[in-house]
Amino acid sequence: MHRILARSTLVLATVAGLLAGPAIPASQAAPDLPDSTAQPTAAQLTAAQLADSWTGPLSARGRYIVDAHGDRFKLKSANWGGAQGSWTGSGDINDPANHHAGEDSYNMPVGLDRASLPALLGGYHQLGINSIRLPFSNEMIHNTTPVPDAAVAANPQLRGKTPLQVYDAVITALTGDGFAVVLNNHTNTSRFCCGLDGNERWNTSQSTAQWEDDWVFMARRYKDNKRVVGADLYNEVRRTILDDPNWGSGDGHDWFSAAQEAGDRILTEADPDLLIIIEGINWTGIPADGLPHGRPTLEPARTLSHTLLRSGKLVYSAHFYGYTGPNHTGAYGTGETHDPRYQDMTRDQLFAVLQQQAFFITTEGQHFTAPLWVSEFGTGMEENDPKARAWFANFTDFLAANDTDFSYWPVVGWSGNGQGDAYALVRYDAAGHRTGILDGPDWRSAAWNHLITAPSRTGQVAVPARWNMLDLDNADAVRSLRMRGGPDWDSGARKATCPDGQRLIGLAHTGNRGLCTDTGAGDLRSAGPEYTVVRDESYVRSGDWAGGYTKLECPAGQFLDGYSVRGAAVSAALCVPARAALGTAGRTVWFDRGDNRPAGGPGGEFASGNYKGQCATDEYAAGIAYTGRVGSRRTPDALLCRKLA
Repeated sequence: MHRILARSTLVLATVAGLLAGPAIPASQAAPDLPDSTAQPTAAQLTAAQLADSWTGPLSARGRYIVDAHGDRFKLKSANWGGAQGSWTGSGDINDPANHHAGEDSYNMPVGLDRASLPALLGGYHQLGINSIRLPFSNEMIHNTTPVPDAAVAANPQLRGKTPLQVYDAVITALTGDGFAVVLNNHTNTSRFCCGLDGNERWNTSQSTAQWEDDWVFMARRYKDNKRVVGADLYNEVRRTILDDPNWGSGDGHDWFSAAQEAGDRILTEADPDLLIIIEGINWTGIPADGLPHGRPTLEPARTLSHTLLRSGKLVYSAHFYGYTGPNHTGAYGTGETHDPRYQDMTRDQLFAVLQQQAFFITTEGQHFTAPLWVSEFGTGMEENDPKARAWFANFTDFLAANDTDFSYWPVVGWSGNGQGDAYALVRYDAAGHRTGILDGPDWRSAAWNHLITAPSRTGQVAVPARWNMLDLDNADAVRSLRMRGGPDWDSGARKATCPDGQRLIGLAHTGNRGLCTDTGAGDLRSAGPEYTVVRDESYVRSGDWAGGYTKLECPAGQFLDGYSVRGAAVSAALCVPARAALGTAGRTVWFDRGDNRPAGGPGGEFASGNYKGQCATDEYAAGIAYTGRVGSRRTPDALLCRKLA
């Protein structure tokens, strides 16, 4: 987020490796769109029309976000910053000069001292956006000190309120005007992000438990407002001075696991309707030439993606600024490395890097498939560097061509007396006079208008087949609400179950990974709570389909929905009854000496570096085989796959 000198952001993969990938042509066309795109753009909608144009809550269907009717809702958003804190961390906190861009936000959305809420929202409608990313800090939640009267001079109805109560009022105004609101936990403390500021991780300045509890509190607070549509879990997770965040190690710095747990708690304890928005890792390593460092972004999700307890609620997020790069923090002078910035790249190079780091997420039919929301990007109205200007044009072209959900940083700022964020789309001086992209010459206007009015898919989005991965790397992976509500079906073992409505279709020989889907059958399970835990060959009826191996076969009329392990060894198979007759013709799929998957590997790479077995999309898994012979670790060696009908 934000300005160059105030942040030290983010990334992984070497530039050489990134650029070796397939380039996206500079002339890339927009995706195929239905005829229904010929309708008024958001910029032509009044507040009342915007409010009537969609119904919450929102969900994810494949790569698209949809509203309660299943119609595509593209997040055309901007960030309304301030409530996350603006103090830079040095000097007198009461002096605006010590706040980012000279703007003392008093830990509430910027601009309430200069323009009324109706005036601010009127400008947002003119910009053509339909949604707001609304940052907050954990400190703001617990701050009981009323904001100064001067901080809400243009909105006297907010006098005497705490920052959280002002935040409430802003949400009420936004959603009442038809905007969707995404809550964004930006910082732990009310200090401007994003360097070495005590806000590097969700748990840098607080415990993970407190962070999760605060999220449950916030989600419950707005549960009845279905235009509060998402929980953006944490902003720009990055390295502290001493250590890095990671994606899947299972320790206290594991962003993958923390996001999974927080998302599940929000959906089960607070509000089952919220989108759970998970940003990639923004920076690891020490930014110095010769040392490993970079911005992983969403690349780890290729092989380890999230499976939430409620399907259709996952959105992935990424941030891009021209002055940063895949291995460049964005620093100038001290701390600057010789890695290229995004704005140093050619158009084709930029497009290839973007695809590699984040945009692959929207590939349909993968375990990682989800909507991608570029929840921060931006540039300054006073920017004169030709490379920076070219980057902004190229980047917005890429967003438009890929029909990508987006959120500009920031929507509003101050102006006058050398103060104010030049990145803001609209700015207000102390007398309430507005300037910016709506009111005069602004070199960003052409790119912004192209992005806002670009053709987008609209109308109904069909429910696609779902693919989700299971990982027992560090803990249970019981992704079924129905099974979570029951007893421990294999005490002492690590257990994995598919999300409700899916079936187990693939397993890894080692690594304890699994793949689930509903393709070809939809929800295959009967409505009842019954299940069978299979620990031996009691139900084998198909002959010796894995000669010399121990076979855990489901009873007749049941299919594999989960499994358990002790260490790396198979412990049990979880079988559940089907709602209709199942086919009985079967085959053995061996994967003890190599991969054995359908052509194209539907569902994606769910067990990177390990042999994998997978039934076809018109089959179900009915059994697991393994061996306990000397030298074996009793890991899965074969699957019994049968036709669905």
